[in-house]
Amino acid sequence: MAARPYMLAEQTWDILRTATFEVAVLPWGATEAHNTHLPYGTDTIEAESVAAESARLATEAGASVLVLPAVPFGVHTRQAEIPFCLNMNPSTQAALLRDLVLSLAPHGIRKLVILNGHGGNDFRPFIRELQPAVPVLLSQLNWYAAVAPAGFFDAPGDHAGELETSVMQHLAPALTRPLSSAGPGRAHPFAIRAFHEGWAWTPRHWVEVTDDTGVGNPAAATADKGKKFFDACCRKIAEFLVELSAADPTALYDSDAN
Repeated sequence: MAARPYMLAEQTWDILRTATFEVAVLPWGATEAHNTHLPYGTDTIEAESVAAESARLATEAGASVLVLPAVPFGVHTRQAEIPFCLNMNPSTQAALLRDLVLSLAPHGIRKLVILNGHGGNDFRPFIRELQPAVPVLLSQLNWYAAVAPAGFFDAPGDHAGELETSVMQHLAPALTRPLSSAGPGRAHPFAIRAFHEGWAWTPRHWVEVTDDTGVGNPAAATADKGKKFFDACCRKIAEFLVELSAADPTALYDSDAN
């Protein structure tokens, strides 16, 4: 496979020493159990794949984008009992993000997008704290929220359900076990009404929520559904990267709008 010019890990120094990029994309995933049919690296595989395809589309449309190597560790503070769910505390994520931004800023990167693939990650507090101290415009997106899943899936699910299984059937079929091996992904809801309705929040204790580590039934998943959703998300994110690449980070607001 030929080196892709928008993938940092595939480039060499003699090329990068004279190259310039406007936007850096940081895929951020996790390493955790995904029911009995998806691999532990699911979130990272998806985030990196979406970042690469979105960057390809954006580059072809004239954007200046560089995809950084993916971070494969997410927040799993309530999954300690599950073997090899590799937790990275939020404070560690914040420190890592700061180090990476300070490494990018001297080399012309003016905007950084964290492309998140794990529901337990939330970079907004870090961005709020770090943004005033650095010259790089910081933003985040959850790739799976770029497009509404309702038009693609009957019951998308929350974790290793129809949506995520379909995407992995498309991206990594060799790593995706047959649906007959999957658990039903049945979730036990909160008994406290406010937590159940979602207007009050506490982190879920995963071994009490689900018996097979999944939340959402993957039975209706297909690779075709996954491809269509993946492609739609990548197109939407690519449009954002094109617009962001062309934007002046000091003039982000439309003063003429009502």
